Amino acid sequence: MTGEAAPPGNWATPHVPGEVLVLTGRRLSAQATSALGGVSTLAVADGLLLARTPVGEADAAFARRLTQAGLQTQPNYRYFSLAPSDPGFPGNRGVRVGDRAYHQTYLTRIGAAQAWQTLDAAGRSRNGVLTAVLDTGADRQHPELAGRLLTGCTFDNRGGFTVGAPEVSASSSQGRGHGTGSAGLIGANTDNQEGLSGVLWRGNLLPVKVLGDDGASTVSLVGGLNYAAAQGARVINMSLGAPGKLSDPVLDRAITQAAQRAVLVAAAGNTSGDGIYFPASHPAVIAVGALGREDHLACYSARPGAASGSRQLDIVAPGGNAGTRDGVSTSGPGCLVSGPDDLLTLSATDQGSYVLRAGTSEAAPLVSGVASLMWGANPDLSAAEVRARLLASTRQVGTLKMLDAKAAVEAALK
Repeated sequence: MTGEAAPPGNWATPHVPGEVLVLTGRRLSAQATSALGGVSTLAVADGLLLARTPVGEADAAFARRLTQAGLQTQPNYRYFSLAPSDPGFPGNRGVRVGDRAYHQTYLTRIGAAQAWQTLDAAGRSRNGVLTAVLDTGADRQHPELAGRLLTGCTFDNRGGFTVGAPEVSASSSQGRGHGTGSAGLIGANTDNQEGLSGVLWRGNLLPVKVLGDDGASTVSLVGGLNYAAAQGARVINMSLGAPGKLSDPVLDRAITQAAQRAVLVAAAGNTSGDGIYFPASHPAVIAVGALGREDHLACYSARPGAASGSRQLDIVAPGGNAGTRDGVSTSGPGCLVSGPDDLLTLSATDQGSYVLRAGTSEAAPLVSGVASLMWGANPDLSAAEVRARLLASTRQVGTLKMLDAKAAVEAALK
């Protein structure tokens, strides 16, 4: 309106919502005192009040009203770390594995930093929602998972269960540290000046051990899914599966029920000629394929095939470039041999804490982490809405739909 004093400051810039900073000086005029009447305030420094914006009033409008009463106001601006302090984040010094330092280049490829900035600008948390990791357990002693892991539970192949989800024994053919790695990709402690950055900064993870020395079974997976859903997990990551066109009605039913309240994500499989593995091939599950160093399917990544019918990959994400010679992906026995372009992630602390891994098992947690960020950004979305917006926000690379964290978060905020 003509004649109204404009509130100082840029109210379109990220600031703490619901708050206005007020510089009061030594004495308040009667008009200023009246304008602050009934307003919740907090003295944060000499001559400086933090005033809570009244319910139903916009911050800029409240500031304008105080300005008209003779008070100086401004937003409570938000400031952010330019990048996580973790050595593994691209641009930092790197994490040593063997005789080399490695970086989490996959976070750059999926646009993780831009997604975090989008959340900051909207005044939303980077912590996501409770995310379950159905895997080999997780190493509670790992410093990167300190304070992140809920107690969790273990389900064995004979219907037994125990409280807690420690990593599998060192003799396991499933690969000790696999579940710790999956958990770390989603939620390693971020900006703590050590190790890696997770897709989630401070979010909670629910480790559910369904893979033991003898693998998993229908019984352990059903138990794990039901448990994760009952604990309120909104995203469930399954970096596991079996090839072939399976008919498992019992697991089918558990998946369908869990997908009503949670987003289910599964690795598509690590053989290129067996179709998409189950449970990734279930229509209620997001099937994740793996990209190599370039934006092409890695040599090992599962592809649509006769074994899984017409099922397609829903999305792809970096999974490591195992089995390369002179930068060219190879197939055959050497395809899944780890190399310097694989994903840097966590391992059990007795294995050196950090490791390079490759597989769709590594691609799936990146998708789960972004789904968790989306739901944290907009808790009012349903599981179906999070899934649909995630898949609609992908970046097209050839015939593939690549994970785009920034676009996914933007889609969630709409």
